[in-house]
Amino acid sequence: MRYEAKDFLATASPDALRKIARARELTREYYFSAYGDTRRRREILQELLGGIGDNVMIDTPFHCDYGKNIFLGSNVVINMNCTLVDCAPIYIGSQVLIASNVQIYTASHPVLPQERLVTEWEEGKGTFFRTYALPIEIEDHVWIGGGCVLLPGVTIGKGSVIGAGSVVTHSIPAGCVAVGNPCRVIRRF
Repeated sequence: MRYEAKDFLATASPDALRKIARARELTREYYFSAYGDTRRRREILQELLGGIGDNVMIDTPFHCDYGKNIFLGSNVVINMNCTLVDCAPIYIGSQVLIASNVQIYTASHPVLPQERLVTEWEEGKGTFFRTYALPIEIEDHVWIGGGCVLLPGVTIGKGSVIGAGSVVTHSIPAGCVAVGNPCRVIRRF
């Protein structure tokens, strides 16, 4: 695959590092907030995330890069120890269940070393590697099982179930059960 300069993110720019630092502060504050203080926890999530519906529960620990690229519908549960690498937008619909230890990665790196690595890199001048990102969408009524990994650019169709431990490398259509590594449809309903 051939990349152009516009395909890559400036992940070590002062602006990106400032946004990441703020997200780390907010996720730390959220982690240490009283579990029963739903008002304060919601305030933190409203500042952290790009959008949040009603009746959203995110358990801790919860990790993200920017936070502002995460958009949640209503009636969403994100269980403990989930990581959302939101270098591009992550859209999560309504009535969505995300089990523990799920990892959602919008970011990746080119496979070929000559495309992945910066040949004339100097310490203190950005990163020595190149990163690109593609958005991820989880449509309404989806259940993502424990320990799943969603890779850049995938969409999980409305009502589908992704079995525990699956690695989603390509989009999954609506109305099905999909499992495995790589994740594949095993049943439609």
